[in-house]
Formats: sequence, C-alpha cells, structure tokens
Amino acid sequence: MKNILVILGHPHKESLCGAMASAYVDAAKAAGADVRVLALADLQFDPVLHLGYTEIQPLEPDLLAAQTDVVWAQHLVFVYPNWWGTFPALLKGFFDRAFLPGFAFKYRADSPLCDKLLAGRTGRVLVTMDSPSWYYRWLVGAPGDKQIRNSILGFCGVKPVRIQHFGPVRTASDAQRARWLAAARDLGRRDV
Repeated sequence: MKNILVILGHPHKESLCGAMASAYVDAAKAAGADVRVLALADLQFDPVLHLGYTEIQPLEPDLLAAQTDVVWAQHLVFVYPNWWGTFPALLKGFFDRAFLPGFAFKYRADSPLCDKLLAGRTGRVLVTMDSPSWYYRWLVGAPGDKQIRNSILGFCGVKPVRIQHFGPVRTASDAQRARWLAAARDLGRRDV
C-alpha cells in the first residue's frame, strides 16, 4: 500500500482544483492507497518567511503536522491553479515556511551542493489554467512547471515529478470539466 499526500494549493476548496483533488483522492483510496489530504486553505500559518533563512521562524502547529505528513508520504500530489505563470501565493508561502533547511534539504559545508532530504518520494502535479497548455509551454516557457519540478521538489530530492495541465478552464464546457475529473480519477488509480 502506498502512502499518498495530496496538497490542495488553491485558496478556495470549492474550486475545480478542489473537485479534482477529491476525485484523485477517492480513486487512490479505492485502489488501496493510504491517502492524507492537506487543504492549505484550512491551515493556520503565516506564509511570509520574514527573515529569510537568517533566523528560522517557529513553525505553527499546522506546519509541524504538515511536515509529519510529508515525511510519511511516499508520493506527493499537488493540485493548484496556474496564476501569473506559477502557483498561488498560498502554496509558495507553504513551501517557504515548511520546506526548510534541515527538513527538505541540507546545505553541505564548503560546497554549493546540498543533501536532498526528501529523496525517495515521487511527485504528481495537477495544474488548471486559463490558457491552452501549448501556449503555456511554448510561448511562456512553463515557468511554474520548472519552478515546482526543478527548483523546489527536485532540489529536495522528489523525482520523478509528473505534471498534467488542464485548460483552458475559462471556456471549458461542463463536459470538458467532467473529462478532467475523470482524468484526475484515472491518475489517482494509476499512482497506487
């Protein structure tokens, strides 16, 4: 049985992202996975890393619990909308505050390299967007994909990280949204 942590990065849980996260969770559980869910909108924490890494802020209880869930997980799933080419500020704040040195990575003395403390985990990212996927990849350069795959998860040792785009949401029909929910369910089954 695989331990899967689904992190909903949309600040509104009743969004399409929320529905996709629920579809993924239900299918993964039905396929035999042990699944936990973190809806970042429910967590109580200051998303601002006020002093950078010069002095680590004490973690709020919700962030300590979230770190416990990340350690427990074998597979991390992030579901969020693409806003301004990347993910919402709430998710960025979560990474800034929870994926700290000593937890997600550890700098090596006298070296530009670091130890990847989340190695051994895999990742899946479901991203909704208002632009077509081809536009985001080829004309914008997929900055959010690069950031989460390479600069965050990959930097901490999570690999592979598979990313699926769903869009354009703004003009999607109910039938198209239903197909996206079915795709999220299919990924939930396959990831087990």
